[in-house]
Amino acid sequence: MTREVISTEDAPKAIGPYSQAIKANGFVFCSGQIPIVPGTGEILNGSMAEQTRQSLSNISSVLEAAGSSLSNVVKVTVFLKDMDDFGEMNEEYARWFPADPPARAAIQAARLPRDVGVEIEAIAIA
Repeated sequence: MTREVISTEDAPKAIGPYSQAIKANGFVFCSGQIPIVPGTGEILNGSMAEQTRQSLSNISSVLEAAGSSLSNVVKVTVFLKDMDDFGEMNEEYARWFPADPPARAAIQAARLPRDVGVEIEAIAIA
């Protein structure tokens, strides 16, 4: 089994003891991404659509660093601060996965890191 730590400056640095992603056995396991703007480290406190867009952009950058892409994603988990934001998140999410979207779960969490509205994690084929 091979295990490779994936790290890129094009996505936010980990804010804890974890890697942006791990590539192992033909898959890329992306840690949850919140709407942090790479480079500045600032939280994007915009609409749910904007937060979703930034989180997915961060995942896309991590996947690219691993030699993969959003088109190879097989499973996504979306954590929402408030399930009432599901519709707005879902509308933006659909723009990132226009055809043959991956399997997905969406869960309301009691609290997310830095009190953001959304966190998204993904598993992709390497």
